[in-house]
Amino acid sequence: MKIAVTGSHGTVGTALVPHLSSQGHEVICWDRTAVPVSDYWAMENFLRTNGVQVLYHLAVPSTPTGMTNEPWAVNYQWTSELAWLCRVLQIRFVYISTVMVFSSALQGPFTIHSTPDAADGYGLEKRLAEERVFYQNPEARVIRLGWQIGGTPGSNNMIDFLDKKFQTEGLVACSTQWLPACSFLEDTVVVLSQMPDRDAGLYQFDSNRQWNFYQIAFALNKLTGKSWKITATDSFVFDQRMLDDRLALVSLKTRLTSLKA
Repeated sequence: MKIAVTGSHGTVGTALVPHLSSQGHEVICWDRTAVPVSDYWAMENFLRTNGVQVLYHLAVPSTPTGMTNEPWAVNYQWTSELAWLCRVLQIRFVYISTVMVFSSALQGPFTIHSTPDAADGYGLEKRLAEERVFYQNPEARVIRLGWQIGGTPGSNNMIDFLDKKFQTEGLVACSTQWLPACSFLEDTVVVLSQMPDRDAGLYQFDSNRQWNFYQIAFALNKLTGKSWKITATDSFVFDQRMLDDRLALVSLKTRLTSLKA
């Protein structure tokens, strides 16, 4: 199968592309310098000429290019165009969204029936993009992800965050009142690879069922052999967990065996 991926150099993309390739798929990485997000005809030509059958849309404006109102253009407008193009060209569209569509003003666990409320920034853009995707393409698959554990240094992953925090501050303060939506990257890409074969609709993947950020950080410290100095706080109160029984549960404890049940 021919699969195109936007955001192939990001945290999830760098793991998803080789995983899809290992399954025998031909993976085509979207190059925004060659196929600009604002050029509708270039995008259509790219999808048509490459015979794309599935499009994974992961990209975010992580590296600014100077485009006017770039976050909105990339997170919302580009997403809208891709959803429509995939509908017209009969390409299965998989849009990767985020738990950040929910603000900390709400408390989880969140189901697919929970109403997202993010009112600004990235969370708002992704929330509105979800709505737009289904308006443009009712056959789309949208999946919300939490914070990823693992990945290359310098990416937006939990281990890298904890490491940088310790290196710069000498201490990592982790809230016992925050239950983050999160999963190991290796588990995430397996679920993502199965999305094109699922029914159209909204999905959520989260491996955390009961642990707070302090417990998770402590277990990661042990797993990775780091020497982070971790302290518990209660400064951030948020149950961010997501539930979706349609997706196989891969518990954090499977990989973080030191977590207490």
